[in-house]
Parts: sequence; structure tokens; C-alpha cells
Amino acid sequence: MKRSVRICIFTVLALAGTAFLLYGVFSGQFASVLTKAAHICLECIGIG
Repeated sequence: MKRSVRICIFTVLALAGTAFLLYGVFSGQFASVLTKAAHICLECIGIG
């Protein structure tokens, strides 16, 4: 595969990932995921 094609594919995937990340942050999903992660972590160590 040519180097320019790899760069284009990488750029498109990086931009798509960034777009999805920003969508999740601005739609309020960040707080939900963080809360769930904290609960799972606390359950694993036996506190929650």
C-alpha cells in the first residue's frame, strides 16, 4: 500500500474517532460512563 493511502486512511479514522469522542462528551455520555466505571472498580476491590 502506498504511503499516501495509509496517511489518508489514518487521517479519516482519526477524524472519525475524534468526532465520535466529541459527540459522546457533548451528549452527556462521559459522565454516565465515568460513573459506571467507578462503580465497577469499587465492586472489584470490594468496597462498593
